[in-house]
Parts: sequence; structure tokens; C-alpha cells
Amino acid sequence: MSIALITPFIDIHHPKTDSIRTVSIRVTYNRVRKYYATNLRLAPSYFEKVMTAKRRSEAENKTYNEIISFQNKAAEVIKKLPIFTYTKFEEMYFENRDATDSVFFAFDKYIKELNEEQRIGTAVSYKSAKASIQAFKNELKFADVTPVFLKKYESWMLTKNKSRTTVGIYLRSLRTIFNRANLDKSLYPFGEGQQKYSIPTGKNTKKALTLLEISKIFHYEAPPKSMVEMAKDYWVFIYLCNGINVKDLCQLKNKNINDNILMFERAKTRRSKNNGEKITVSLKPQAKDIIRKWGQVSIGADTYVFPHLQKGMTAEKERKVIQQVTKNVNKYMKRIAKELELNKEVTTYFARHSFATVLRNSGASTEFISEALGHSSMKTTQSYLAGFEQEIIHKTTDALISFIK
Repeated sequence: MSIALITPFIDIHHPKTDSIRTVSIRVTYNRVRKYYATNLRLAPSYFEKVMTAKRRSEAENKTYNEIISFQNKAAEVIKKLPIFTYTKFEEMYFENRDATDSVFFAFDKYIKELNEEQRIGTAVSYKSAKASIQAFKNELKFADVTPVFLKKYESWMLTKNKSRTTVGIYLRSLRTIFNRANLDKSLYPFGEGQQKYSIPTGKNTKKALTLLEISKIFHYEAPPKSMVEMAKDYWVFIYLCNGINVKDLCQLKNKNINDNILMFERAKTRRSKNNGEKITVSLKPQAKDIIRKWGQVSIGADTYVFPHLQKGMTAEKERKVIQQVTKNVNKYMKRIAKELELNKEVTTYFARHSFATVLRNSGASTEFISEALGHSSMKTTQSYLAGFEQEIIHKTTDALISFIK
């Protein structure tokens, strides 16, 4: 029977900008290694000296005992396990470290759940948020996260030339972790007012194209069967089909199409409280032409419409394929936009925003657009239409000086 081995560890093979590294406990079982960070950060040379010296100073001895205490805690947990599994070890090991108070343990727990649910993209986003906040403060308890702490983190991020949009994404992830923890309301730092912290929002850059610009893309002649033509056609398909995102486009199956109607659920909201709500798309002849040109020959209801994903793919592999399709479409659409002198770096996101804005310009209600986009909140839809609203304000208030004309 294999025995789990425990050793203190510090990474000396991956240089950082400073010479200080986090000390971890390495657990090895059946040739699988996992690393569990401690709250100790040392220079690798000092770590080696502390661990190997025959004679230690008082300070070195204190550090040595701290490192060994983490090793001993891991050993105690392993002794209590009738059968070793990393899952059970982690539950008991982190419990011994007051995990219920640890923000990063709560992050790890949620990231693990996301991976188990195959929500790989969301898991990666939360990993990034955790890494950023941990770089600002290595050990963090829920009680430490105050409005003052959050303002300092925001300022720190801005000094590193990170955008307010990025800060907002990371802190919304942290807010979700708080909401899941069901803590005392007095500890909750987020909200409006002087005593709370309001998460910053990025500048709302207008991403919608005019009908003239869309027409230029629509009539752009790309080399037949080329990657440029595929990118253009996919962009047009996204625009015509309610601003469908690339992940949902790749996941479309023949069963989602019924004559001139396309119905699908957004992967982004599939597990939300609104589970079961479908987006209904009117399939225009041009969208059907794109399916005929780039789609697969129909061999069953569960066949993917476009030939990118395959049955049995892991969630991680599927994510990489979708990322590559998105990257290709954006790459060639930027080239097309430059050639057409649109003065905009056109991406798939422009197609989604353009769908919403063109409908609004035609008189469609915000409620209809919100439902067509699959938004759970009208506030999100209104942010898509912010640029349009400003144009309407200018045009409407022109009446105030109409007498000058």
C-alpha cells in the first residue's frame, strides 16, 4: 500500500521579480504531487539554510519550527485517514487551518466546484482573480476585507496599469465568494454609500457599428473558402442570430433548428435560476446560407451544426477549440475592418452590440432586446445601448435650437 510523503518545499526553478517565494508543503502519493501554500515567504537561500543547518540562530530556529508545524499538521491529518485521497486530505488539512475564515480557501473550493461542473472558463477567471488578490495580500481572512482594504487593492492595481474593468471583474469574483460564505452582514464590505465599497465599472466604449458599416462588411468579397471568408460569415451569423456568442455558436446542434427558427440556451446562464429559458432566433436566408456553406452534413439531431466540437471532448479541450475559433474570427475581422477603413478593431463583440443597437434604432423595446440577447437583467441591456441613448439625447435636444436653422 502506498504511503503519502510530506516534505517542505520552495520553488527555486521559476524566478520572480523579487527573491521572496512562498513556502509550501508538498504531498506525494502514488507519484502524484500536490503543493499546499503556507503563510511563510522566504528567500530560497534562506529556506535551504534553515532546513539544512546543523546550528541555527534563534530567528532561524523559529522559522524552522513554523515550517515543521505545517508538515506535522499534514502528517496528523494523513494518520487519521483510513484511506488516503487528496480530496479528504484537503478537507481536513484546511479545516485545521481555520479554513472557514480563509478567503483563498473559499476561492479554491468554488474553483473546484466550477471545474467539476465543467465550467472551465469561469474557473480560470476565478483563478486569475484569486492570484491577483493573493499577490496583494498573501493571507486573507474575510474580516480583513474592508472598504479600506478594497480601495487600497484598487489603487494598487491601477499603479500596475491594470484597467478599472479588470479591477471590477476580479472584485465581482470576490463579492461572489462573500455571498457564498453567508457571513454576518456587518462584515459585508460591498455596496453603495460612505461605509461601503462600490466596485468600479469600466468605461463604456461604444462597440456597435452603423448600418452603413455593417453593410460594408456584409458585401465584402473575401477569397472563397478562405479563413477570411469564414471569419466574415461567422461575424454576420452572430449579428443576424441575436448576437449569439462563439461558444453557443460552436455548441449549436441540428436539433436547435426547426425550419426558420433557431432555439438555444446560453451556456453562460444554463445553470442559473432562469434555467430552461430559450433564446428564439428568426433564421434569415443569409444565416441559413452560412450554415449550408460552413455547416456539417446533417447526420442526426445531436450533430453539431458547425464542425469545431466533437462528441466526447473534455471541457478543457472544448474551451481551447472555442477560444481558437474566437481568435481566428477576431483576427480576420480586424483585417477586414482595416481594409474597409472602418477605423475600429471589429470583433465578435461588435456583432452582438450592433444587433442590439440596430434593433433599438428601428424602434424595438428594451424588453424585447433584453430577451433576444438572453440577459437576466435589464441593466445589462441598457449598458449595451448606452451609446445609442447618448445619440438620441443629442438629436432630441437639437429641437431646443431648431429656430437657429
